Amino acid sequence: MKRIYLDHNATAGKLRPACRELWLEVAEEGGNPSSLHGRGRRARQRIDEARERVAAALKVHEDEITFTSGATEANNLALFGTLRTAGEGRGLVTTAAEHSSVLAAARALAREGARLHVLGIDADGQADPEELRSTLEHVAPSLVSIQAANNEVGTLPQLERFAEVIAGRVPFHTDAVQALGRVPVELSRWGVDLASFSGHKIGAPPGVGILWKRQGVQIAPLFFGGGQEKDLRPGTENVPGIAATALALELAVAECEAFREETASLARWLWREIEQGFPAARLIGPAFDRGPRLPNTLAVAFPDHDGKVLLTRLDLEGLELSAGSACASGSLEASHVLLAMGFDEKRARAALRFSLGRDTSREDCNRVIAILKKVFAHSHAT
Repeated sequence: MKRIYLDHNATAGKLRPACRELWLEVAEEGGNPSSLHGRGRRARQRIDEARERVAAALKVHEDEITFTSGATEANNLALFGTLRTAGEGRGLVTTAAEHSSVLAAARALAREGARLHVLGIDADGQADPEELRSTLEHVAPSLVSIQAANNEVGTLPQLERFAEVIAGRVPFHTDAVQALGRVPVELSRWGVDLASFSGHKIGAPPGVGILWKRQGVQIAPLFFGGGQEKDLRPGTENVPGIAATALALELAVAECEAFREETASLARWLWREIEQGFPAARLIGPAFDRGPRLPNTLAVAFPDHDGKVLLTRLDLEGLELSAGSACASGSLEASHVLLAMGFDEKRARAALRFSLGRDTSREDCNRVIAILKKVFAHSHAT
């Protein structure tokens, strides 16, 4: 039985072949990039080359790139690092739609005494720039953090509108993990000062994240040790993973437009088939004809069904999906994003996320519909 993987927002379905080859090549070279002998210098060169490739693809300066263990660390470094330089009266503004690695860090900062304001979101998952404007008038935050793309429902906030409101008064961070390779990453147009990225979402091995920090923005490290990554992220670097991530990012950026067109067409077709075949199904997030959305992401509620039960039944038939964020999929709690969008717990638990990848085909989508029909026919029969 051929299995269909539509959980690419959790992680890419498979490594890019070129990244796998490069990872193995660099791993076999070995060497600690802090060592001064030949092997160490070669490892250092690999990191320097990776930093140059990432900077060129993102159209930024290489000194603005910091490699981390993943996007969770990059998000934490952006939030904690910025607020730790702010001193007394520090504060943070974020949104209710953020990934848990931002919201959990924000709550931890609040427990440490930082003022926290969480912007609400509407039924499309969008926060309101005017609420941010009002918040800035009454709260003096040290950082604003708003995601570039929502991992659960595919909402694309218009970051430039929030940047206009912020007007350079405080640093502006974005979790851009889901945007990378799926929509153009335009850091300058977005008006942000910090941005987080992940390697494994775009076909690199797990274990590498990237924090872009605009020159002049001050942040403090989370860890202390050997001084690697200009003292912002000490510890022996994951040289093979960094090299493979740089290549994956380069390829993802180059392929972005083709990916966007292909997956948007497939996702639209998939929703039409679901809508026709399952009249009770409801699209979650922005409609295809209203507002920007991630091209590869389709969140659907199936009322009167439990999403996790459906996931199990679909998995037994060879279809691999998610019921929301992979980081929270083991939890019994309903999605915080859907709750913030106005769903009650029962409706929030009825949601499934279909996230398409580079290799998703029309044949795969046809198979998805066939599996859904089989599972729902069985569920009604029982």
